Amino acid sequence: MAQNYEKRTHRSLIDPAMSRRGIYLLPNLFTTGALFAGFYSIVQAMSGRWEHAAVAIFIAMVLDGLDGRVARMTRTQSAFGAEYDSLSDMVSFGVAPALVMYVWALKGMGKLGWIAAFIYCAGAALRLARFNTQLEVADKRYFQGLPSPAAAALIAGFIWVLNDYDITGVSVHWAAWVLTLFAGLNMVSNMRYYSGKDINLRKSVPFVVIVGIVLAFVLISYRPPEVLFGLFVLYALSAYVLAVVGWFRKDSKKVAAPPAGQ
Repeated sequence: MAQNYEKRTHRSLIDPAMSRRGIYLLPNLFTTGALFAGFYSIVQAMSGRWEHAAVAIFIAMVLDGLDGRVARMTRTQSAFGAEYDSLSDMVSFGVAPALVMYVWALKGMGKLGWIAAFIYCAGAALRLARFNTQLEVADKRYFQGLPSPAAAALIAGFIWVLNDYDITGVSVHWAAWVLTLFAGLNMVSNMRYYSGKDINLRKSVPFVVIVGIVLAFVLISYRPPEVLFGLFVLYALSAYVLAVVGWFRKDSKKVAAPPAGQ
């Protein structure tokens, strides 16, 4: 009797649709690739290969951006894929950047170093949890808080650029500490970041847009570390620019509005 009850309970915990269809392969391959890239980044950091560790995080970003689009294009979205993607993001954009930055620059700072790394890691976890619980009510045009891939790109880009100029993490540990805190706290802030989800890739665009994309690829290929890091620094600061512009607009409307009773 007890065994039959346990079997029935176990079966009830399994998604019937998943047990019939299995798991969609294509989008989860991209998610697995992103997870592998994040894990590979940690392994390379332990070996002191900082450029490989930084590039692996950027590769994880590309794969993470593809898995959702592939799932939507092929109509293979699933609850399993969404959960798997979040766990992969936590490793690739939460744990990996924190550990890489800690080993590269923060380790010699004692408690201050690992506290900054933990704040970043916790910020990524809280950011992902908040994002998952607000999917139905959030404005699709904007992210609340700095997205974890962009925060990871700040960390990886900083390491990549300075390593490219043969600057060690020990010599810039305070700058690394500030950047780690900035990225971690921004992920849990209420700042609004443009998501780009309202861009329709099937819509025709002017010819100049294609020329601009080609020039962007040329710039990135010419100096990848500096260009990528610079782009994500601008993106991280863009929310503050939007906030200031919005504040000035509200202030100007108050000034322009006639006094009550007139």
